[in-house]
Amino acid sequence: MRTWMMALAAGLLSLRFLPVLPASGALAALLLVAAICLWRRHAVVACVLLGFCWACWSAQQALVDRLSADLDGRTLWLEATVIGLPAHTPNGVRFEVEQAQSRRAALPARLQLSWFSGPPVAAGERWRLAVSLKRPQGLLNPHGADREATLLARRIGASGTVKAGERLSAQSSSWRNALRQRLLGVDALGQQALLSALVLGDGSGISAEQWQVVRDTGAVHLLVISGQHIGLLAGLVYGLVAMLARLGLWPVRLPWLTWACVLSLSAALGYGWLAGFQVPVQRACLMLAVVLVWRLHFRQLPASVPLLLALNGVLLFEPLASLLPGFWLSFGAVATLIYCFAGRLGGWRPWQAWTRAQWVIAVGLLPLLLALGLPVSLSAPLANLLAVPWVSLVVLPLTLLGTALIWLPGVGEGLLWLAGGALWGLFETLALIAQWRPAWLPAALPWSNWLLVALAAWLILLPRGLPLRVPGALMLLALWPRLDSVAHGEAEVLQLDVGQGLAVLVRTRHHSLLYDAGPSFGEVDLGEQVVLPTLRKLGVDKLDLLLISHAHADHAGGALAIRRVLPVARVVSGEPTAVAPALGAQPCVSDEAWEWDGVHFSLWQWAGADSSNERSCVLRVEAAGERLLLAGDIERGAEQAWLARPEAAQVDWLQAPHHGSRSSSTGAFLRVLSPRGVLISRGRGNSFGHPHAQVLARYRHLGMAIHDTALEGALRLRLGRHGQVSGQRQQRRFWREPVAGSAASP
Repeated sequence: MRTWMMALAAGLLSLRFLPVLPASGALAALLLVAAICLWRRHAVVACVLLGFCWACWSAQQALVDRLSADLDGRTLWLEATVIGLPAHTPNGVRFEVEQAQSRRAALPARLQLSWFSGPPVAAGERWRLAVSLKRPQGLLNPHGADREATLLARRIGASGTVKAGERLSAQSSSWRNALRQRLLGVDALGQQALLSALVLGDGSGISAEQWQVVRDTGAVHLLVISGQHIGLLAGLVYGLVAMLARLGLWPVRLPWLTWACVLSLSAALGYGWLAGFQVPVQRACLMLAVVLVWRLHFRQLPASVPLLLALNGVLLFEPLASLLPGFWLSFGAVATLIYCFAGRLGGWRPWQAWTRAQWVIAVGLLPLLLALGLPVSLSAPLANLLAVPWVSLVVLPLTLLGTALIWLPGVGEGLLWLAGGALWGLFETLALIAQWRPAWLPAALPWSNWLLVALAAWLILLPRGLPLRVPGALMLLALWPRLDSVAHGEAEVLQLDVGQGLAVLVRTRHHSLLYDAGPSFGEVDLGEQVVLPTLRKLGVDKLDLLLISHAHADHAGGALAIRRVLPVARVVSGEPTAVAPALGAQPCVSDEAWEWDGVHFSLWQWAGADSSNERSCVLRVEAAGERLLLAGDIERGAEQAWLARPEAAQVDWLQAPHHGSRSSSTGAFLRVLSPRGVLISRGRGNSFGHPHAQVLARYRHLGMAIHDTALEGALRLRLGRHGQVSGQRQQRRFWREPVAGSAASP
């Protein structure tokens, strides 16, 4: 039976790794093969094929439900019902809708919308909205998060920005929203948002500082409702019944074990209902139900059986769950505990089991965290050793009891005040731990090194006394690989996908330069959220030069976040007095030139510039006769001034000035430079209309290859090899749209 379940799980999980989905005809043929295998009693092969076909068919249905390409970027009037708990922020409101209807087109079943400076929105309300819709897509960088996969796993068929709207009907089911407002209105020592997160799974009010603390300490699972909370509540109820039975206080006529299982599952389902039964909660409740049934009737079976049953149950219910990191981490944590605690000889005292559980999970999840590109919290064992029992035995019971009694004046508020105080003390402690040991984001490992780390974790978790544990610990040295360095005389160029902004990394054999740092607008700092993590995963631990072309927020906004974390030897800017003073920027000096590892660099700035864009500091890079020009946001005037210089010669690659705006990329400039290709950095569907159609036509007329981050993701070029530009989207995944041929070709 276990073999069959493992085979079914293998078929279901294979979806996660497919570059493309098989055609319907191929799936039908595989189903026929599965039927033949069942008839011939080859059940293992049949289970693999059945799981694979079901997962692929489900994924195809989700892809079909995406917004059609001809509606991408269009503004439509639609009517829809708000679902879930909208997230209200200082900039507006984010929410999801379903049952969207439009007279002009068929729409996906679920949409994710943002309404800047919009009115309050509540679950259950019916709205008529004017929405600018986009197909699901996100920034795509090496080893970075994949928003397309997340949206597909949540079956969101489009995102959009609301331009106008009117409420058609009041909320029909508003108890969760009313409870949230009540929780946010109590006196809880400033921890109201955390109480709402614990009760309702609503993390929209949690501050960026609080998120950073729990990320650094590996305590994210304690913040918003997850399998951890479902298990904690069920365990408390189960333990209470078991304790009453042991003390002789439980009614004899009622079998304590049966009632313990029933009551704990009922408590978990009630908690899940309170939290809106999001996918992680559904997964946790299903896992708990399987474990309790195993506890009641099938204890003679190995502990891996309920894990496999829960795994297959979750994937059969939602095959796309394997695209979410939380799926792998939750099942990985349970599998690690089963591996280390089931069937081991010798007994452990409760405190020993508890302390060992923390470091066991830390070691067991290390390979998964590395594979998913997530930060590794070095302080997680210590932080969770304190936080888990505090949340389990103090915060969670007080919070749930206070919520249940909130309608009694003074009683519920008092309990929630105590819960808030407990949370305040916990976060003060976690903040100290995070300051002492923040999360570590290692460089992305080659597969050979990752396999060594995975093997090392398995060996370390072997039973005590086995001699292989010491070699396993030594194998963890694979965490620090010798990364492939750039050859002497060459430069690796990576134009990151930062939306409507610019960030270009240039690396030689021993040096790193960052040209612009990505945008920062309000709460969104892509320097911190995208550029910095990408640099870390690429193994860049310092910058020899941070060059900020000019002071506009889409180029300089992320510089401070990078400067705070990475050592930077020197900062240069075309507008040194206009960028943040903390950067300590030096002015761009025309004709300054230097050489790193056989690669030549030179700077230039137009002396007659009278605008911020025209003051952009231009960088010219040459490796083995192949030239790249990074032009920032220069426009016609600076382009004409550049043509008067002796260096105004042919280049191989051009970063499109000012994101391809109509005020740049003049015909004379392009004809003199005559690049093989242009690299455009811009946001998909941006409000500026970049790149302009006339500029694109000019590029194509002159036979230039066009590479666009909005279509291809991050762009990579090895300068000095006279090769081609590769886009991150060329690494095919079935959920990613292929590169649009109209923009990628001349």
